[in-house]
Amino acid sequence: MTVSRRTLLAWLAIAAALAVVGAGQSWSLALSIANLCLISAVMALSVNIQWGYAGLFNVGIMGFAALGGLAAVLVSKPPVPDAWAAGGSGLLGALVAAAAAVALTAGLARLLPRSRWRAPVLAICLVAGYLVVRALFDPAVDAIEAVEPAKTGYLGGLGLPILFSWAVGGLFAAAAAWVIGRIALGLRSDYFAIATLGIAEIIIAVLKNEDWLARGVKNVTGLGRPVPYEVDLQRDPAFIDRVAWLYGGTLDGLADDARAAALRDLVVQSSGLFVKLCYAGLFVAVLAVIFWLSERALRSPWGRMMHAIRDNETAAGAMGKDVTRRHRQVFILGSAVAGIAGAMLVTLDGQFTPASYVPLRFSFLVWVMVIIGGSGNNQGAVIGAFLIWLVWIEAEPVGLWLIDALTAGLGEGHGLREHLLEAAAHTRPLVMGLTLLVVMRFAPRGLVPEHRGR
Repeated sequence: MTVSRRTLLAWLAIAAALAVVGAGQSWSLALSIANLCLISAVMALSVNIQWGYAGLFNVGIMGFAALGGLAAVLVSKPPVPDAWAAGGSGLLGALVAAAAAVALTAGLARLLPRSRWRAPVLAICLVAGYLVVRALFDPAVDAIEAVEPAKTGYLGGLGLPILFSWAVGGLFAAAAAWVIGRIALGLRSDYFAIATLGIAEIIIAVLKNEDWLARGVKNVTGLGRPVPYEVDLQRDPAFIDRVAWLYGGTLDGLADDARAAALRDLVVQSSGLFVKLCYAGLFVAVLAVIFWLSERALRSPWGRMMHAIRDNETAAGAMGKDVTRRHRQVFILGSAVAGIAGAMLVTLDGQFTPASYVPLRFSFLVWVMVIIGGSGNNQGAVIGAFLIWLVWIEAEPVGLWLIDALTAGLGEGHGLREHLLEAAAHTRPLVMGLTLLVVMRFAPRGLVPEHRGR
């Protein structure tokens, strides 16, 4: 079967699955799944840029996604004046002191000749700088977190529209990737994977414990929206008139009281669908832009150079290519895309929950999407994201329905039936593992494999 036919069949299967979910469960659920599929597709593209283009084994996706989520908080939430008054100056002083200590140490490292006194002098500078920073940082943080901790207890943000956070999330993730790349790139692939996972865990730990930054495990709720609120739509006469016109055939034959009640229900349902469609439009636009840029990059001389480095680093280095620099470049680009996806996800959820960032959801699943879709193929990564997220979401309800149907003859309260129904929650990892095994057996390069020219 040709790649183009596989691609067409994959998209038809995705469309059919979403239609079945909409008809069998609800269209609201189908749109919710589609929106999460779109965000997952952006994350899958970030992994494909790093692994499919350059062979970088980054398993710390959740850290970069969390930085994108942090950007949504710091951009969209309004500042907390009392917190700034209590400890803002001390926090800024600690930041200046840290920058000065690093600059002084770096300057001395360049100026001092190599001798037995060089290392102790640099160590003294770092320790002294650390003590000064802690002396300013700790009281400031305590003062900030003491400001109405049940409601705030943090500095807040800039109070800007949350859409700006999508770009800022990409910048946060790119900056973190630059720092990580300076430290970890150049390691062997397995060590690099361990390093990225460890650093991602450090990022999550900081977000959980530094309440002054984003409330830690208390979470930040009520984030702004780039789309209308359902309650506002339900009060909008123009929206109500459009719903009444759209469902005119259903409402015409009803009495006045029944018609008013039916219209209220339809307005409530339609407002939810409309909001989800608005989100879908934004996510499709972002995915289309990133996909287009990724394809342009892949087909450019830069993309061919990255493939040469991926396939044989030694030969590429012998031809004068700076392998480490190019790896850092693609690592930053892929991480920036993950940061954008993280900001999009928090925007959709309306809250920032650091405890929700776990490797299973933000690393393992995304890698499975790329592997099953087709590593090195951007369209394959997008298809893999849609298919895997659909399977992940629907595996449990379908498994519960299937077990219930197969054990119906055992009767209510039967031990085996109750045990199997309770075990339905574990069908997700089971189905995911089976899916991965089947695809790797019959399509080891993925459903839509990378095109390899002669």
